Amino acid sequence: MSEAEDNQPFFHVEKIYLKDLSFESPYTPESFFINEEPKVDFNLETTNVRRGQDIYESSIQITVKVHTDEKVWFLVEVTYAGIFRMRNIPEDRMAMLLGIECPTILFPYVRQIVSQTITEGGFKPLLLDPINFAAVYQQNQMRRQQQGEANPLVN
Repeated sequence: MSEAEDNQPFFHVEKIYLKDLSFESPYTPESFFINEEPKVDFNLETTNVRRGQDIYESSIQITVKVHTDEKVWFLVEVTYAGIFRMRNIPEDRMAMLLGIECPTILFPYVRQIVSQTITEGGFKPLLLDPINFAAVYQQNQMRRQQQGEANPLVN
């Protein structure tokens, strides 16, 4: 590799993997026979951890809870992660890669696992809507600026 190539920005997906998966359906089989439309609670978090000089682990944690006022039909918790190699990336661009590009790469895998797990649990598939991680990143940046917080690159 030449010296010019050594200084070029580099972004590479090293590995993508399921880190944690939990499914609970505490009210089955009764929940299969309820005619009431359930409520869906959805939570998504992303984290980034530096694992080496040029190595970062980015992960998405999704929790989906489907319930009526009285009973939980099912609860799915998934953490999906990727190992990304990045080098010669300016700090402002690095934050964008970790906050936008990495979750965008991981989300389709998480979405599939959530849907498949719910179906395997005996329920109708739940298709998660696509997420605009660029918009989420911008909202978080604005919130941090308003609150005077630093922009954490990684946890």
